[in-house]
Amino acid sequence: MARSVVLAGTARCSGCLLPPRWCTCQGLDLVTSPLQVDIFLHFREQWRPTSTGKLIERAVSGARTHIYRRDVPVDRQAIVDPNKELWILHPRGAPIPIPNETNLFPRSDPTRLQVLLLDGSWCEASRLMRDVEGWGRAVSLPLSGQSRYWLREQKGEASHSTIEALIGLMTLLGLEEAATRLKLHFELHVFATLRARGRKAEAEEYLETSPIRHAVPELLARLMARRPNETSVPRVKPAE
Repeated sequence: MARSVVLAGTARCSGCLLPPRWCTCQGLDLVTSPLQVDIFLHFREQWRPTSTGKLIERAVSGARTHIYRRDVPVDRQAIVDPNKELWILHPRGAPIPIPNETNLFPRSDPTRLQVLLLDGSWCEASRLMRDVEGWGRAVSLPLSGQSRYWLREQKGEASHSTIEALIGLMTLLGLEEAATRLKLHFELHVFATLRARGRKAEAEEYLETSPIRHAVPELLARLMARRPNETSVPRVKPAE
């Protein structure tokens, strides 16, 4: 059985909540983008190493996190930038048109946008949406295919994690470089968390089709290098 990283007494990084052995907080440069990113984080996500909302906060320069608590009223003024158009990403939102040869719908200007991401379990995200509905334009993304978020079960082929939704939005807005860099942060975190949980075979399978395999080989080599205190000790045969 894979070991949990949240066992009592387990040393963990205060940022990613992974054991220091698999911490990737300083592994990649911050992602810069003209898009203002805010995360409305369910309070339970603060202590989940699998939270991609917390990963966005660590990876995207200027990203802000706002904690949802049942007994604390949501402060709209603390979140919404009155000088930008607010988009709230949620599957119940209106689909964003995709510019193509037959549809010349212009891309929105990312410098004039603020995106609010709702981070929690599916039930928790629905609760968050009820609190912020009406604040801005609720939108959904045309994401397809299987999610690369192997740390939690996704509900259906079209279901994706919070960070995958942001990557998709960046791509749609023409922020390809930011989307590519954020995807590296995401896949590196998934791989490291799989290894931290003892799911080595699954982590190797994940790595086979991940861009991090060729993008950051030196970083992967450092992560997987055996630490001095991990040197195996010869087993002594007990006396008969």
